[in-house]
Amino acid sequence: MRITSVTARAALVALLLCAMPVAAVEWTSLEGPARGFPALRDLAGKKLADGDFTQWIDNGGLHVRIVYVGESRRIEEQAVFRQKPELIQDEWSLREMRNGKLYRQFEVSFKSRTATAKKQTGTELGEWSDKIDVEPGRAFAGFGLTMAIKGLQKRLFRGEHVELQAVGFSPKPRVVTVELSYGGRDRVGMSGRVLQGERFIVHPKLPLVARLFVDAPDHQIWLTSSAPVSFLRWEGWLAEPSDPITRVDLLPGGPSEAATPVGTTGPRGTTGRRD
Repeated sequence: MRITSVTARAALVALLLCAMPVAAVEWTSLEGPARGFPALRDLAGKKLADGDFTQWIDNGGLHVRIVYVGESRRIEEQAVFRQKPELIQDEWSLREMRNGKLYRQFEVSFKSRTATAKKQTGTELGEWSDKIDVEPGRAFAGFGLTMAIKGLQKRLFRGEHVELQAVGFSPKPRVVTVELSYGGRDRVGMSGRVLQGERFIVHPKLPLVARLFVDAPDHQIWLTSSAPVSFLRWEGWLAEPSDPITRVDLLPGGPSEAATPVGTTGPRGTTGRRD
């Protein structure tokens, strides 16, 4: 069949681009044991919970556990990754307790392509379980997106917009395409210090119909500007798009201030979101 119209050619190109697999995440620097004590805050800098970050190697896998404990609230996030030959997330979970009772729990197995959810709705605990259409190594959840940005940062610095799959909950499990981009170098004030960080944007690309029912704001993730590259700050919704936007700082002491741009230099200073 001959394609003679410009519109038809453009449509074919768009279809082929949509069919292209999402990017693999190269991983050239293996991570090992680490410990930190981040702080969960609101956007005004008020501390909501004290954090405990632990990272270790077990059976060849990189394990991450992040626990936040605040007034009448405990949140625990866990993830498991493979680091060879590329970064692959195998598992993710988040469990939140309120006043000593389970409020919500989300779990993802990228190996078995399954996701489950539990959430307190009124006096009952609602439950959901679904098969998810994901490609391991191209799909991430929770802290996994921060890890993915570490592996993709050179491409993002060059001005590329990289698409991955992400698993989220509302509270039913959902798979969405997210677009990663570089937002520029910022001054990040926390714990009485001003640090320089590279800001990256995670933009959920929801279908037009879904946008009528779900508002999924962007996440912003800052990594340190100096080597070795590590987490500095995160701002976004914690587990569901309806959650308030919160902040996680690497350093727990106050005060915590909004990030401000250092300057722009070509693609490294570009910002914005594309639908």
